[in-house]
Parts: sequence; structure tokens; C-alpha cells
Amino acid sequence: MKKSDISNISNAESVERAEESVRSSVQPSGKFGGKADRLFGADPVGLDESARGIVVLVIVGVAVGLLSGMFGIGGGTVIVPALVWLGLTQRNAAATSMLAIVPTSISGVISYATCGNVDWLAALLLFCGMFVGGQIGSWLLSRLPELVLRWIFVVFLVFVVANQISFVPSRDQHITMSVLTGVCLVLLGVVIGILAGLLGIGGGALAVPALSMLFNASDLIARGTSLLAMFPNSITTSVANLKRKLVHVKAALIIGLVAAVTAPFGTWIAGAVSPRVGSIMFAIYLCVLLIRSLFVAVKATRSARASS
Repeated sequence: MKKSDISNISNAESVERAEESVRSSVQPSGKFGGKADRLFGADPVGLDESARGIVVLVIVGVAVGLLSGMFGIGGGTVIVPALVWLGLTQRNAAATSMLAIVPTSISGVISYATCGNVDWLAALLLFCGMFVGGQIGSWLLSRLPELVLRWIFVVFLVFVVANQISFVPSRDQHITMSVLTGVCLVLLGVVIGILAGLLGIGGGALAVPALSMLFNASDLIARGTSLLAMFPNSITTSVANLKRKLVHVKAALIIGLVAAVTAPFGTWIAGAVSPRVGSIMFAIYLCVLLIRSLFVAVKATRSARASS
């Protein structure tokens, strides 16, 4: 064999090894692929990560921040449908939503706390229950069928809309703490935590009306307390979801950080309008979301029956 042939073979083998090294260092991430996240592993596949997809995530973040500040919610009712529309499964969208809620809730809490609209003890008791419930919800999230998750989301929205229409909170009341009140707050936290982990919501859409109706909190205190309890719960639930590799970290960070910037503006709007106007605005928004979610759930049910 000629010396030049040996050199060519050696060069070809070097190129092949280099290409193999590049291939092994790249994992699919989203629709168009990308480098694997070294800390959490590759993101779930399916998300549209084009320029259009990133713009949608930023717009969602702006909307979530405003809604979080206005209504004391984490914004999962916006994040989950948007992520599903961009290509994630309901399961991965719910898990990603929980991580996005972390920076959103921090910003909202700061805004409400500066105005004295946070009950710190009630938030602590709520979190104790939400911590337990969140782990149960995260476990259920990884096991329940996709179609079941969609219908649970629809039923949840119906419940929240009904509460917003039928109840008008007062701005002059506060939570009167007792042993029974503390126990009930923990139990409420367990229920909220299960729904939060299962549906990818912060739980504010349930916590806010419950704190007002059951514990006599004003609308602003209910929102600020809800956000404070939501913050540590979203962290613990997200840790569980990250371990199960259900979270699209990049999408969560884009939405969460943008929402954290806009949340204070939502808090300002909440204080500027009356409790009745705030309830009506929230109910209208949820009705629109309910119609869309119901349409998607019915369509998925028909597809499942047709394929069976």
C-alpha cells in the first residue's frame, strides 16, 4: 500500500471520528433539534422553536404576567394551551407551565407585599398542604392518559368560572386565624397542590376564590397570599417534574422571565378596578378559554374513538 493511501485512510478515519463526536454531543430538542441541556437533559420534543415560536412564547409571557398580577394566578390557564398549540403534549405543557410560574409568582408577591396585601401565616399553611398535594399531582401527571388530562382541565375551568360569576369579594375583610382555620387552610392546600401538579397551574384560580369565600379574605389579600403560597409549591413540583424529564426548560424560562417583568403592571390594574369589575374580567377571560379547551377535548375524544 502506498504511503499516500495510508495517509488518506488516516484522514478519513479522523473525519469520521470527529463527525461521530459531534453527533453524540447533539440531542434533539424541540421540533428543530439542538444541544442537550447538561443539567436537566434534553428538552421534550415537539415544541416549535422557530422565530415564530419564540415570539409566541414572549407574547404568552406578557399576558401571563399581567393576569398573574391582576388575579393572583400563576398563569397556567394561558401557558398550558399555548404550549400545546406550539407542539408539546398536554403532559409536558403542564410540567413546563409549573416551572414558568416560579419567577412569575415571585414578581407578583413582591408587588402585593409592598402594599401590605399578603397574609404570611395563611400562605405558609397553604404551602404545607400544597407541598404534599403537588407531589401527588406530579405523580398522577406522569401516569394519567392524555385525554383524561384534557377533560380534567375543562371541568376545572367550569368550576372556576361559576365561582367568579356567583361571588363578589370584599376589599375590607381579612383572615381571622384559629386552629380550625389553620387545619382547613392546610387541607385546601392539599387539594390545590394536586390540581396544580396535575394541570400545570399555580393554583391561584382555585385559591383566590376559596380564600375569599371560605376564609373572608379581601380580594387583594387573597391574590397576594395565593401568589406567596404558589411560589415554593411551584418549585417543589417542578423539581419532581424535572426528575421525570417532563419539562421544556427553555420555554419555561422565556415565559417566566418575561412574565416577571409585566406582573407589577397587572398588580397596579388590580388595585385600580373594583372587586366586581375584577371578577367579571376574570370570568370573561376564563369563558373564552373554556370554550377553546372544550372544543379541543371533544375533538381529541372523537379522534380516540375513531382510532379504537
